[in-house]
Amino acid sequence: MKRSIKLRTMRAARVALALLPLLIAACGGEPVRPENPASTRPAAPAVKPPDHGDPQARFDAALTQMKNGDAQGAEDAFKALTGDFPQYAGPWTNLGILEAKAKKRDAAIAAFTRAAQIDPNNVVAFNWLGILNREAGDYARAKLAYEKGLAVAPDDALTRLNYAILLDEYLKQPQAALEQYKQYLSTSKKEDLRVTAWVAELEARTKVTTAPPAAAAPSGTTP
Repeated sequence: MKRSIKLRTMRAARVALALLPLLIAACGGEPVRPENPASTRPAAPAVKPPDHGDPQARFDAALTQMKNGDAQGAEDAFKALTGDFPQYAGPWTNLGILEAKAKKRDAAIAAFTRAAQIDPNNVVAFNWLGILNREAGDYARAKLAYEKGLAVAPDDALTRLNYAILLDEYLKQPQAALEQYKQYLSTSKKEDLRVTAWVAELEARTKVTTAPPAAAAPSGTTP
């Protein structure tokens, strides 16, 4: 009886082993893997960048507002342009001018600094940075700004004049100022009698300070 049960068990095992290759063959020889759910999802639509309009047209419109005396409207327009098109130096420069005239010195310095970073040849930005830093009492930064401006535009008369004034009135370097005033007069397209007078005054002053001391009278009794 026990032998009969054992034989039946062995036969069942053989049948199972015999059926296993058929099952594998029916599956193509490899276990079936579920598909990647992500591959069945539809691709997400591409995000369309916002349309900020034509930057040149917007710039021209803001410039017209600026020329027509609408300072606040122009400032708002240029500020919006710097937000939508931060890669252009022009809106930053004009924004800085409007903020400087509105006595927003810190904001103007930030705007001109950004304009100069975008365009290292932006002499207008450097000149304004010189003016604003001089007004803030930071003469070292003002001097550096003027020098950067003159390095890229040595014939810019306004920057040259402002640099000379800084050297003359604030840094008390009359000899250096005299040289800058003379260069200004040589590059300026119009006669500047005021600066001509300053040059004459500085020349007289520097001659006095650089003249040798007078000979001392000899000691002793006079004949």
